[in-house]
Amino acid sequence: MVKVRFAPSPTGYLHVGSARTALFNWLFARHEGGQFFLRVEDTDLIRSKPEFLEEIIASLKWLGLNWDNTTLEYQSKRLEKYRAKAEELLQRGVAYKDGEAIIFKVTPGQIISFDDVVHGPVQFNTLDIKDQVLIKSDGMPTYNFACVIDDSDFGITHVIRGDDHISNTPKQILLYQTMNLPIPKFVHIPLILGTDRSRLSKRHGATSIQEYKNAGYLPDAMVNFLSLLGWSPGGDREILPIEEIIKEFDLKRIGKTGAMFDLTKLSWMNSQYLQKMPIEQLLPLAKEALNAHGWLNGTLDPAWVAQVVELYKTRIETVEDFCKQTRGLFTDEIPFDPEAVALRLKQPGVAERLTKYAAKLEALPKWDTAGIEAACRALATELGLKAADLIHPTRVAVTGRSVGPSLFHILEVAGRDRTIPRLKSAASTLCAL
Repeated sequence: MVKVRFAPSPTGYLHVGSARTALFNWLFARHEGGQFFLRVEDTDLIRSKPEFLEEIIASLKWLGLNWDNTTLEYQSKRLEKYRAKAEELLQRGVAYKDGEAIIFKVTPGQIISFDDVVHGPVQFNTLDIKDQVLIKSDGMPTYNFACVIDDSDFGITHVIRGDDHISNTPKQILLYQTMNLPIPKFVHIPLILGTDRSRLSKRHGATSIQEYKNAGYLPDAMVNFLSLLGWSPGGDREILPIEEIIKEFDLKRIGKTGAMFDLTKLSWMNSQYLQKMPIEQLLPLAKEALNAHGWLNGTLDPAWVAQVVELYKTRIETVEDFCKQTRGLFTDEIPFDPEAVALRLKQPGVAERLTKYAAKLEALPKWDTAGIEAACRALATELGLKAADLIHPTRVAVTGRSVGPSLFHILEVAGRDRTIPRLKSAASTLCAL
C-alpha cells in the first residue's frame, strides 16, 4: 500500500509551497487508495511554537487535506528512539562522538544514485558529502537522521517533497543503507516561483494559506490552483473538481521546471468558483466578511443582503473583493475613487443632470429597475444627451466607483433613500458647478 506523509516544522505559518507539497502527497495517496500521514517535526525547541502548529493544522483542514493517522506523531516525543539508533551506529563503529554530538562517518569515493520519479536518474559522489551529524550536542536529532528513522518506522513508501531537498537525499540514502532499511521512492517536485521567475517570496504577494483565506479565497479554488503548480491533467483543463483531480493525478505528469505562482490567475480561478457557487453557500461567507468589517447589523433585511450578493457574485474575484465593491451599500461612507470622480463628476453640466435625475426619481410611483431606467432615458432624451452621459456620473455618485453591475439594478437594490440623497449630495459637493 502507498503511504506518504507531510511533515511540517511548526516554526512558521503554512506557506503555499508547503501547502502544495502536502496537497501532492494527499492527492497521490487518495489516487492510489493509500494513506496520508501527518507528522510534526518539532525538534527545534526554540523556534517551534504551538500557535504555528495550530495554524498549520487549521490551514490543512481548510484546504480539505485530511490525514489518516488518528494521533499526531511528534518528533520531540521520539528522542529516545533516535538516541538508541545513534548509539547502535556508534557501537558498530560507523559513527563517532565529538563531545556530546554523535556523527556518522561518510566513506569518500562512493557513488550514491537513485531514480527520482520526476527527475530520473540522479547521482552524487560522497567526496562532496561531509560526515553527517546524527545527534547534536544539545541532544536533538538532525533532520536527515530523524527523517530516515521516522519514514522507515511508519512504512513510508514515497517521499514527495520540494526540489530543495534533492541534496539531502544521498545523505539519507547512506543512512538507509547503513541501517539496512528499505529505501522509499523519491519524488522531488519543482519549486514555486514568482512571475519574475525568482523564488516565491512576500514581494510576490501573500505567502501563507491563512492570508489567502482571510483575503476571501475559496478552499476549492486554492486546491485547484495549487494542484496545477507543477502538475498537469493533460489538455487545456484548468477548472477541475477535486474528484477529477484525484482521478487524474499521476506523478509522471509532474514537470521538472519551476512552477509559476500567478496571483492574477488564482484570482480569476477563484472568481469562476464564486460565480458557480449557489447563493445559499456564498451568502454565509459574504456575511462573515461583512461582519468582520463591522458592516452587517441586525437592522438589515437578510433577503436584501442576499439580493446584493446575487447582484455582485459574477463580478467579484474574492469574498473580500465583494466587501470592497459593496461598501457603499452597507455603509453611509461612499468609497469614492478619485479618478472616477475626476472623470465623471468634475465635468460641466454634470451637477445639473444629477439634480434633474434626482427629481425624476423622486417622482417615481414605484421603485424598480424598469422605472429607474425609463426615468434615466427619458431625461437623457430631454437634455439631448446619450444615456451614458447620465449613467456614468450617476454610478460614481451613488457607489463611488466607475464600474459594477447594471446601474439600474444597483439603484433598485440601493433603494430610494440612499440613491436620491447621494445624487443631490454629489451635485452640490463634488461636481464642477
